[in-house]
Amino acid sequence: MKHTVASCRVKLSSMRAIILSVLAASLVCNAVETYDPKFDNIDAQVLVDDIFLLKNYGKCFLNKGPCTPEAREIRKIIPDAIKTTCAKCSPKQRQLIRVVVKGFQTKLPEMWKDLEDKIDPTKEYRPAFAEFLKRSD
Repeated sequence: MKHTVASCRVKLSSMRAIILSVLAASLVCNAVETYDPKFDNIDAQVLVDDIFLLKNYGKCFLNKGPCTPEAREIRKIIPDAIKTTCAKCSPKQRQLIRVVVKGFQTKLPEMWKDLEDKIDPTKEYRPAFAEFLKRSD
């Protein structure tokens, strides 16, 4: 079978198109969905340092008290963040979650236990989440 320069160019062009299509598809498939970044600029340490505010957020998260609009939105993502060890979190969100959770653990440990029991009653996700909290990524 004899190949002409023109037929080789067509084949190369087709191969490039296929390779580019595969690369584009893999980028789309591997793109990780992240949580809305609108709360990324919250100063989590201010929340943790204000025991009254921290307690009110905890009551909201437990459905035992009123919620600010921000707390209500955060409450929606907490179960997924714990179950996936923050797989959809940006680096900033991981840092914020670690600060807030450690604040609950040290300042309001009973409330943290109640939150864990509510979100993870079978204790299935706690070991992985505890490891996540220890990391600094």
